[in-house]
Amino acid sequence: MSPKIRQKIERHKRQVARRLDKNDNRGCDRPIMTAANIHCEIADRTQATAAGGIGAIHLLVRKLGLDETINRCLGVLKIYLPYHDSAYVLNIPYNLLAGGECQEHLELCRHGAAYMDALGARRIPDPTTAGDFCRRFDAQRIYALQQILNASRQKVWRQQPAALFEEATIDADGTMVETTGKRKEGMENNYKGQWGYHPLVHTGRRSARRRIA
Repeated sequence: MSPKIRQKIERHKRQVARRLDKNDNRGCDRPIMTAANIHCEIADRTQATAAGGIGAIHLLVRKLGLDETINRCLGVLKIYLPYHDSAYVLNIPYNLLAGGECQEHLELCRHGAAYMDALGARRIPDPTTAGDFCRRFDAQRIYALQQILNASRQKVWRQQPAALFEEATIDADGTMVETTGKRKEGMENNYKGQWGYHPLVHTGRRSARRRIA
């Protein structure tokens, strides 16, 4: 981050902090929300996205070579027209990071020019083709993707300082994962009447990495 951008961010933080000062009670004689005439404009050159950090995430992915490894080792697609395997795989977590909650929310990302510009993409897969890609997965390809992610994770671990590995603290806790499917074989209901499974979650305290058993 350049010093100029950092200064702008710090100045903005100070301005917000002054507005949120609990000791400043000026204007309490009238309602706090006083807007009466709002003018909205559309910029010709400047575009913005709520997922401002998505570009930084993709730079990390490229630095680790995760996208190239997915394209080289996953082997779901035979012809790239126009997307590679990595576009489909990365599209799903990127959608979640951008605030999406389901596959259909990919359509919102597709209509955000600034979002696609941050990824350096002319376009990204739509929900229908993303679903078709997911349905091509079998147990072998799921295992292959897990191995790809594990290899990239090891690259991250090797960059950590030696002090991080001196002590390992693992927290274990049970949780309830609610399931809304019609098939309830193997499920139980909790005291709230929710049907679901009861996995055991292990969390590394320093890395916040979770493993579900």
